[in-house]
Amino acid sequence: MPDNVVFLADCISSRETLDKYAVSFIYDVGAYLETLDKVEQMEAAMFVPAHADASADVKELVCYNRDKVHEVADRILSICGEPICFERILQEVFKGYGLSMNFEQYVLVGSTVRSYLSWMKDTGRLSAEFQDSMLLWQRV
Repeated sequence: MPDNVVFLADCISSRETLDKYAVSFIYDVGAYLETLDKVEQMEAAMFVPAHADASADVKELVCYNRDKVHEVADRILSICGEPICFERILQEVFKGYGLSMNFEQYVLVGSTVRSYLSWMKDTGRLSAEFQDSMLLWQRV
């Protein structure tokens, strides 16, 4: 904006939101991490995120968001030590973070976990193969 205010929309979440929900909705993990890098380099008088308080400095919060992404990725990788199907991965993510399963959370967290799986397959951290007509994921 002309007054040197940056509206960040959904780019970053508050610590409280990340701590409460653990797995925030991400459509494309790689693109999200690139966005965090860009936001971290921005200079402005004020940053206004949709899900956190306005602040003159968001670098620490950007780092917290990035760290949470890597934490979730590491948790998923640890779940995938042996070949495992998506439903079991999702179950373990819910159990590991103490999340309550309902239809809304199944859709939101499930979509995000699929995004993580795709990203980690694309970056060579997970493999995926079909066994007995079931897609199984495994840490590389």
